[in-house]
Amino acid sequence: MTRGNQRDRDRERAAARGAKAGKNKDDGLTPEQRRERDAKALQEKTAKKAAAEVGAKDAGNKNAKK
Repeated sequence: MTRGNQRDRDRERAAARGAKAGKNKDDGLTPEQRRERDAKALQEKTAKKAAAEVGAKDAGNKNAKK
């Protein structure tokens, strides 16, 4: 065997990468609970973005008045 144990090492590394980077879909939630969680997270994200935009506009208006 010319490759030695390279194949085995590569398989182990690939398994470790897959375990670390893979998303865990088995989070114990039903599809409905998952939808609610995701919707809430999206609402929070959009609210935070809107607040940041309002803050940026306010900061821009203050600088324009000077």
